[in-house]
Formats: sequence, C-alpha cells, structure tokens
Amino acid sequence: MRVHLVNPSDLSFGTAVITPRWLYVLAAATPARFGTPIIVDETLEPFDPNQVDPGDVVGIGIHTANALRGYAVARSAREHGGVHAVVSGDGDLVWPQVLADCESGAPDASYDGGRIEAAAFSSARWDLLPDNRYMWGSVQTVRGCPKHCSFCSVWRTDGQKPRQRPVSEVVSEVVALRRKGFRFILLADDNFYPVTQADLAAAERRADKLRLRELEALRRERFELMARLEQLPDDMVFFTQITMEAAEDRAFLAAMRRARIRGALVGVESVTAEGLKAVHKNFNDAGEALVARLQAFRAEGVHVLGSFIFGLPTDTVDTFDATADLAQRSGVSFAQFVMLTPFPGTVDFTRWERQVGNTDTTTGTPLTRYWLIPPSQRPNVYTPHPTMSADTIRRGTQQVWDRFYSLTAIWQRSTCVRSLRARLAFLLISKLYRQMYANTGIATDSARVAKSARRARWLAKAARRLFVAAPMPDLADPSPAPDASEGRRFAVRVVS
Repeated sequence: MRVHLVNPSDLSFGTAVITPRWLYVLAAATPARFGTPIIVDETLEPFDPNQVDPGDVVGIGIHTANALRGYAVARSAREHGGVHAVVSGDGDLVWPQVLADCESGAPDASYDGGRIEAAAFSSARWDLLPDNRYMWGSVQTVRGCPKHCSFCSVWRTDGQKPRQRPVSEVVSEVVALRRKGFRFILLADDNFYPVTQADLAAAERRADKLRLRELEALRRERFELMARLEQLPDDMVFFTQITMEAAEDRAFLAAMRRARIRGALVGVESVTAEGLKAVHKNFNDAGEALVARLQAFRAEGVHVLGSFIFGLPTDTVDTFDATADLAQRSGVSFAQFVMLTPFPGTVDFTRWERQVGNTDTTTGTPLTRYWLIPPSQRPNVYTPHPTMSADTIRRGTQQVWDRFYSLTAIWQRSTCVRSLRARLAFLLISKLYRQMYANTGIATDSARVAKSARRARWLAKAARRLFVAAPMPDLADPSPAPDASEGRRFAVRVVS
C-alpha cells in the first residue's frame, strides 16, 4: 500500500512561491512501514491518476478555494477502486490511525483530528522537497488566533487559543530549510503576534493574575524565538502574518527587525471606521491613524503586505480610490485587494446563507455551495450590496489592482530598497504577485486566466533566482539565547 499526498490546484506554474507545508507534515506523520509518501503539488504539475494502484491511499488536502479540483482528483483516484473517508482537524496524530485502518481494509467514514497541543505538532519532512521548484520555505510557529473577525475561518477551525510550538523545534525546521538553500522563510502562522499590549493591560487589571502570567509566558516565548532566529545566517529573511496592533509595540517590532523578519501580511480590510466595525475588527485604526500605524512598521524595517476587502456593506464607489490612495501613501510595499467572500464556517457565511437561502445558479448548484461551481461560472461577488452592483465591485477592485501595480506606482514604492538591482527585483516580484494573485483570481474568462498563468510561469522561473542561496549542509542549530525577554540583552566586554 503506497501513500500519495496531493495538493490540488486548477493552475500549475511549474515553479511555486511557497512550499505547501501540510504535504510535508503529513509525510512526516506517515509511519515508516508505509514507505516514503509520493507527494504531488499541483501548483507545480498536475496529478497523474495512472500512478495510483489498487489499494493505495490518496490523501487530498482540500479547502474552499481548491475544493472542486480536489473532488475531481478524488474521483480520478477512486476509478481504481476503494472507499472514501473525510479527515478534519489537525492531522498530525490522526493520520497514522487513518492509514492503519486503510491497511486493515476498514477505514471509518470520517475522522476528527481535533486541536492538538503544540508539543504534538509534527515537523515537516523537508528532505522530500523537489529541487529548484520553490522560492520560499515555510515553517509554522503557532496555530490559532485570539481575534474573531467575521470574514475569517481561522479562529473557528484552529481556535482562539494560541498554540505555540517549542522554540527548538521551530528553529530546527528553519535550519533544515537553510541547509537545502532556502534563505527566505514564511512563518506560516495565523497570527504571529498573539499577545497584544491591550491583552496584557486587561489581564493586569484582574485580581487573579493567572491570566497575566499565561500571557507573559507566551510573549516571552515569542521573544525567545526571535532571538534564536537572530543567530541564524545573516542572509536569511523571514515573512509572517500579524495584526495591526503590533505597530504599537516597539519592543516587539525591534525584535522582529533583529530577527530579520522583514515582511508581514497585515489585515487592513477597510480604510473606514464603519467598514472595520462591519467585520468585527474595531481594534484596527482608520484614516490618518491607519497611515501612521502602517508607517510604524516601515520605520522598524518591516515591509507590509496590506490586505484590503472590497464589497463591505459600508463601501461606496468612492471607497476604491480612497483605498488605492491610502495604500500608496502609507508605505505598504505590497497589497492585495480581495472581494468579500463568505467562507464556510465564518460569521459572514452563516449570515449570508440565511439571507440568500437555496438560490440556484445556472449550473443547478445552490449559490451557498459556490465552491462546487466551475470557476469560470462562479459569480465574482456573492453578497448583495445595498448600493453597488456586482459588476461595479468587480471592476472597481480590478482598477485598484491596476493602479497599485502600475509601473509608475511600483517604481515609486521600490525606494524601500537601496540598490538599482534590488529595485529591479522589487519590480519583477511585484509584477509576479500581480499575475499570480490578481489576474488569475478576478478574471472573468478562461482565456485571460490562461494567459495570466503563462506569464506567471515565466516570471516565476526568473524570480526564483532572487530568493535562493547556496545550500549550507553543515549548518547547526543555534544555541539558546541567554535572555531574550523584551529584547533586553546587553553586550558585555570583559577587560583583563
């Protein structure tokens, strides 16, 4: 019985930006008696069902965006016979049981891996990575997010309790990737900043200080991790995802800078207070206060990938220009502009499902199961807007992408790096990001999607050279830092 692990994708670029971590985590969780799993990442090349033999197990990782393609892969695999099981939750511990049941010929219909403690997280088997196919490695340091944004499924699936991995395990994974030549690493976390200054202040006001001690311990672990990353080769660069509140925490930003965490995806969502209230994100700022917060990241050497949502009920036709203007002058290096999508499991989805009911589409599939509709036939906007048509929102979103990623705007932003070579690289990366994530996601016809995919494939091959470095097979794990709390470390010189 062989084990196949498949990451489904409708588009294959030949070269991918980020290693799909789940494939290599489940490979590590696969017991040795089943042999080395056969890994297929369809963002590189399509899955070949002819490689599957009767009795093999095919594990397919499905989320809303790739569900339809994932089901197609499953159907092609099942043509060889067999049964079907659904596995949800954390797969680190439940996966061996799934394989054992398949081996005995009696798998359950479903398995729930639940939310396991961080000490039980599996480290990825990066030794199975194909050569010269990915730009960035990926390592997870924490699961879960304490926030409750209405559009986000993370806190529903991974929970609101931050589960931080032991620092030594995180660092060992990073070292394993650098040994293979990866110097750019995504810290693939739901929220790298799980304890805010406001959280600590609220806990301090409580008579029972237990919660305060718990939060302080989590915070110390973050600083310990960053201190260990600081000891790694100085050509390494890290990127993560973080909430806006970190802009107020100068000690944390300074530690990020020392650790060479040079970039972060920050969920801006809306540039107005009304829009933030609509998505339960009141802890963000709007207007000029938002500009100041975003510039605080830049001042500490952290490049921001700002994420903005269009189609909120409070949006108007003026929102598009206001957002494009703020994104450019606030100093964000990159930005993504997405249309409000009700993802299953979110507060928004529950509300939307009640609102539209079982409305059918031209395919006969209920709109509330839009992930089962072929991509070329899906609506671009799902939630009815009180003042704008779906086409107005789609065109407005595309125009903001066009404006932000125009050559002139990119070149203006490229001053965030120094040398001419670096500015040209910034230009190339910006265009690659635009091709991979804007044109292929918002396009309304298959010809445009295919053209964008061809451009992205060419750009990706060229861009990959900018990120990789010579392997360091003898690199050792750095020793623990003596005192990393709050960045209070002092250099001492002993004179005899």
